[in-house]
Amino acid sequence: MLDFFTIFSKGGIVLWCFQGVPGSISDSVNALLRSVILQERGGSNCYTHDSLTLKYKLDNQFELVFVVGYQKILTLTYVDKLIDDVHREFRDKYRNQIQQNGALGLLNGSFDFHGDFEMLLRVAEKSTKARAPTAMKTFEQSEKSKKTVKSMIEKPGEKLKENNKKNKSSKKENIAPEVVPSNKVKVSAPASAGDREELSTEEAIQKKREEFFKKRMKTGDKASKSPKPEAQKEKGKQPRVWELGASTTKELDYSKPTTNGNAEEVAAPDDDLEALRSRSGLMSGNPPDVEYESSSEDEEDIPSVQTKAAAKSSAKKSAFGGMFGMLKGLVGAKSLSLEDMEPVLEKMKDHLITKNVAADIAVQLCESVAKRLEGKVMGTFSTVTSAVKQALQESLVQILQPKRRVDVLRDVMESQRMRRPYVITFCGVNGVGKSTNLAKISFWLIENGYNVLIAACDTFRAGAVEQLRTHTRRLNSLHPPEKHNGRSMVQLYEKGYGKDAAGIAMEAISYARNQSFDVVLVDTAGRMQDNAPLMTALAKLIAVNMPDLVLFVGEALVGNEAVDQLVKFNKALADHSMSEKARLIDGIVLTKFDTIDDKVGAAISMTYITGQPIVFVGTGQTYCDLRSLNVKAVVAALMKA
Repeated sequence: MLDFFTIFSKGGIVLWCFQGVPGSISDSVNALLRSVILQERGGSNCYTHDSLTLKYKLDNQFELVFVVGYQKILTLTYVDKLIDDVHREFRDKYRNQIQQNGALGLLNGSFDFHGDFEMLLRVAEKSTKARAPTAMKTFEQSEKSKKTVKSMIEKPGEKLKENNKKNKSSKKENIAPEVVPSNKVKVSAPASAGDREELSTEEAIQKKREEFFKKRMKTGDKASKSPKPEAQKEKGKQPRVWELGASTTKELDYSKPTTNGNAEEVAAPDDDLEALRSRSGLMSGNPPDVEYESSSEDEEDIPSVQTKAAAKSSAKKSAFGGMFGMLKGLVGAKSLSLEDMEPVLEKMKDHLITKNVAADIAVQLCESVAKRLEGKVMGTFSTVTSAVKQALQESLVQILQPKRRVDVLRDVMESQRMRRPYVITFCGVNGVGKSTNLAKISFWLIENGYNVLIAACDTFRAGAVEQLRTHTRRLNSLHPPEKHNGRSMVQLYEKGYGKDAAGIAMEAISYARNQSFDVVLVDTAGRMQDNAPLMTALAKLIAVNMPDLVLFVGEALVGNEAVDQLVKFNKALADHSMSEKARLIDGIVLTKFDTIDDKVGAAISMTYITGQPIVFVGTGQTYCDLRSLNVKAVVAALMKA
């Protein structure tokens, strides 16, 4: 039984609706629009929301959407046939009204489709009932019935004979045949002449031995002609003497000197501090966008819908020898079909994979573009290639565009008014740059006038606390307390190693609230997505402390691995959450962005799989190398041949 069936335009005008069960259907349809259609996730026509399964079909020619909903515990095999029949019947019945009147026809028109729908529903239901279930084969129809009883009786003697025959045949196959020159013909000896066969095999073995020895003699002569100087014998492994090495434990002790139990601060080296001080003050406000230098040729490759621009740029596009260069053909005012788009989409999929987009994501993007363009009527001077490329560009922009407001500075100001610290938790796998980018974000927050408390919750990796301590010392050197009324702008909250990370984070947040810190940055230990105990500990830290922002730190070098990491991190957070509404990843920090040239596909893979925005982009080694994502620049790099 169907819960509802609705037909509406892509502009949001509901043309006709059927409800089999009383209740509101707007929540389910709006969730489908937000999560699938607006985010270009049209690869699959099935979507689950709460207890309902929704299936949909797009009509790109008339800009219509057909949606059917039913309980997900039901298995209705006729739904696909029903939605196709309704689509065909509705389009044929109201074709003239939609084409002639356009949007006014949709607003003012009356679509009496209940009778036709009920007839199509009855036909679809009867078609499933008419199909008889496949009956099991009888014994007479099986292969076993054709065998006789005698053939199924096995004797032990026959088994031994069969095994001996198999062994003999395998031995014969393993014997290497004698190599015969092409100008000679080998004469096989008769079966009775056993001695001749033995002689022939012995002669062959002798001949091969002679050839082998000749080759060895030749190599020996070559070696004697050009003797190499003998390598000096190594005297053994020598102990390495380091530049700051020493022989006693006192000389090797580099720990901080303490006075009355308090560690004395050691001055930071002055090699890079002067350069950073000269750039201080430039990071106020939002981080600058990622830059991408697009040449004029790349701009010329962007397709235009207008026929004049298409005619003028046809000569320029002829030199475009990338993924679309050999697939140009005029459509000539006809509707696009999958057969027309298939070769272009195949090239597009390969191009996206070479740009480091995950393979599954590239396939889904191409399927989404195909569904979006199928049945759409193109202009006379438009080409299949330009239409597909423009649709892909729009899809990529739609995916990378944030679906919600992402303004960390504004959120910190709101937390200040509520007299509580703004808490950000960083998580990710090992070696992606969590601590380094945490320090960059700390510098950015200090530049905007906020004091920061860093919680050292990586109690597992050796040197993690010392790394954060070094960053804290350098940040305080760049912004000394003398410039901020005697208060340190960044402090480190640490409890050493081997402690409970969730407890340290809770104590740090409480300390920040009492000491009036504006922001708390929680550094966590790197962990692989398959390590269940560590993922449980991360879920506990997030569930107990409820941070304002959970950022996943991922590097831009990965491809398919990015999808696996994000899916399993989100799954672990959902499985081990203590509340009804699980707290998942809120945003992404994309690191090592300066090492990938134009292979920026990881940005698409991460955003597509989570639906969450890329909040920060790490582009270098200094504290100033923090950027915001430039959507147009990333799309331009992806589309570059």
